Amino acid sequence: MSEGDKRSGVRPLKVAVLGCGSVGSQVIRLLDEQASDLAARVGAPVELAGVAVRRLEAEREVEVPEGLLTTDALGLVTRGDIDLVVEVIGGIEPARTLILAALESGASVVTANKALLAEDGPTLFEAAEKAGRDLYYEAAVAGAIPILRPLRESLAGDRVTRVLGIVNGTTNFILDKMDTLGSGFEEALEEAQELGYAEADPTADVEGFDAAAKAAILASLAFHSRVTAADVHREGITEVTAGDVRSAREMGSVVKLLAIAELGTSDSGEQAVSVRVHPAMIPRSHPLASVREAYNAVFVESEAAGQLMFYGPGAGGSPTASAVLGDLVTVARNHLAETRGAGESAYADRAVLPMGQTRTRYHVAIDVDDRAGVLAAVAHAFADHGVSIQTVRQEGRGDDAQLVVVSHEASDAQLSATVEQLRTMDIVREVTSVMRVEGAEE
Repeated sequence: MSEGDKRSGVRPLKVAVLGCGSVGSQVIRLLDEQASDLAARVGAPVELAGVAVRRLEAEREVEVPEGLLTTDALGLVTRGDIDLVVEVIGGIEPARTLILAALESGASVVTANKALLAEDGPTLFEAAEKAGRDLYYEAAVAGAIPILRPLRESLAGDRVTRVLGIVNGTTNFILDKMDTLGSGFEEALEEAQELGYAEADPTADVEGFDAAAKAAILASLAFHSRVTAADVHREGITEVTAGDVRSAREMGSVVKLLAIAELGTSDSGEQAVSVRVHPAMIPRSHPLASVREAYNAVFVESEAAGQLMFYGPGAGGSPTASAVLGDLVTVARNHLAETRGAGESAYADRAVLPMGQTRTRYHVAIDVDDRAGVLAAVAHAFADHGVSIQTVRQEGRGDDAQLVVVSHEASDAQLSATVEQLRTMDIVREVTSVMRVEGAEE
């Protein structure tokens, strides 16, 4: 504590950190290195009071002051002197139990736990409301990129209509290598693992689970409705082929794994929310198309502000710790002022549209017999389901040919039924690729 703090008699705010992995260790480092600046910004010293870990003897990226490490996480968060708890252990349990215990004991919480928020956010928000404490979670989506606070606060006076984002760095790295180098999926995944962008078990990333959790959080904030990960239509990138990427390039597009949340209308005419994660082709002219390597970006559309894009590193110890510390400063200020920030906003209570009612566009590649009438028959299949065709490209290959069809916007159910009909037709040898198309129609 500085001499000025001692003279003023300001009591330090005590912080407990749960987890000392790549993010937790960087939070601890920043708390130490920026202690003076943090005290000035908060209005009181911010003091590390304890760090909960699973194993005391494990190697760590930072040196934790003697006496602060403990394996008793529950005992730490329920200590009477703890003002703020930072949860960066991830997963559902014991994180949920520890956060609820911290709130009940009078501590405010900063978390980076996207999985827990997407699965059981309402329980946490209700506990924070009951305790009169803050629950902040900027680091749960897109690392260092400030996207949740703008949705919750900066755009609170506007009406957000759409959120479109690249929110998983691993999949963006893989798809970028497939586009720029012509790599296959397995080759690009192996490179991502070698560089530390992908886990040894990459399922959460490449199958879209990580992005789906983030999409649920974004949709909940943007549209003031409760959305869980289970509400999100999810498709990963394991089925994306070099042919898909090449076909996208030929039509001036690029393939990205997108998290999309938008306002829509149900079949009954009521306003609802559409939330989905899937690979899609977007025009190279779209701002998201230029997001390379393992970077993230979120594109927001609103009625008054128009189009906004937030871009930066979406993961990693230091970037994520930056977001955690930003929340920590805000929560600490609120604690000193004996107030709290905005809690959950779910007043709109909009339903989530089934994927079949979501309106989208399709890119369909079809191997067909190379004979007269094939194009007309394929066009008739689209018309049978009320789907209008935007463009058709035909490439002959001896006895057979490939048709590449891009549709106008229709419901996903109409488009899916069209593809199923194509697969039953005698003239169709194989539907080789089906991918959604996002971005303005040209």
